[in-house]
Amino acid sequence: MTVDLEPVRLVSPDGTPTAEHRYSRDLPAETLCWLYETMVVTRELDTEFVNLQRQGQLALFTPCRGQEAAQVGAAACLRKTDWLFPQYRELGVYVVRGIPPGHVGAAWRGTWNGGLEFTKKCCAPISVPVGTHTLHAVGAAMAAQRLGEDSVTVAFLGDGATSEGDVHEALNLAGVFATPCVFYVQNNQWAISVPVRKQTAAPSIAHKAIGYGMPGIRVDGNDVLACYAVMAEAAERARAGDGPSLIEALTYRLGPHTTSDDPTRYRTQQDVDRWLALDPIPRYRAYLQGQGLWSEHLEERVAARSKRMCAELRDAVFDAPDFAIDDVFTTVYAEITPGLEAQRQQLRAELDRIG
Repeated sequence: MTVDLEPVRLVSPDGTPTAEHRYSRDLPAETLCWLYETMVVTRELDTEFVNLQRQGQLALFTPCRGQEAAQVGAAACLRKTDWLFPQYRELGVYVVRGIPPGHVGAAWRGTWNGGLEFTKKCCAPISVPVGTHTLHAVGAAMAAQRLGEDSVTVAFLGDGATSEGDVHEALNLAGVFATPCVFYVQNNQWAISVPVRKQTAAPSIAHKAIGYGMPGIRVDGNDVLACYAVMAEAAERARAGDGPSLIEALTYRLGPHTTSDDPTRYRTQQDVDRWLALDPIPRYRAYLQGQGLWSEHLEERVAARSKRMCAELRDAVFDAPDFAIDDVFTTVYAEITPGLEAQRQQLRAELDRIG
């Protein structure tokens, strides 16, 4: 079992097709245009989320600017019944799944039930604790095995999460039980302020797959067609009963880790500029132009949808009413436990003291 350090690439940085022939680019024209539309909508929504946080409407937000291709490509090839387990930067995945942006906003605003609507789209709620959700993904995959389902689960994680013990345990379990689970690592080069070179001594993150007895593959995370093709292959393999895969999507976080972060303190503008030249959206637009698929009409359609969805997000989030604090405690169990009741009284006393 070997891992190629050279990532799979179907579209060159200048938008021209590569010589790669193992994976197909032959998607319907409608799908090719829809991928572009979804990437642009994701970026516009990402900007609006940041604006709302800066205006005091969200507690926090984790921008995904620069990672649109990695997210949209990976999610677009999956069935709607495949369960997705996101971390906290997967806005493009939510857009693909049709989760209303207002529901995502509710989660970041701190509404207690902000993630409930996710499950209607076979998507687990946002997981802020790093790496813990990978175990949930493997558990769901094991359940699918026992129920005789042919669904696949996908754990979305970052390069920093691979340094967590939970991720090791999840990969080990998945390998031992040959679960239909894909581990999709968006290597955006930084775990907050820690570079990848300080997280692992392995030649790549994909090489870690060897120790767990599963295939590992690197893909250009700024190439939406390559991400689509590699994920489709891994999902097909899992669905056929051939076990899990580990995908490392090489991309870059163009913005801060969160809206509380200042990336200028740990990375250079020269590094950012180098990756800006590899921006996945103009790269894919150039590809569509070369294929005769881009048009002013497409751009107008994309702009209209972006404007509409950003307005929906703002309407849903701006000055939204706060939830009743008791809901945090009364909705956990059918009957509130003594321990939760004590916590509720403690919080009430604290709120009375400060307010």
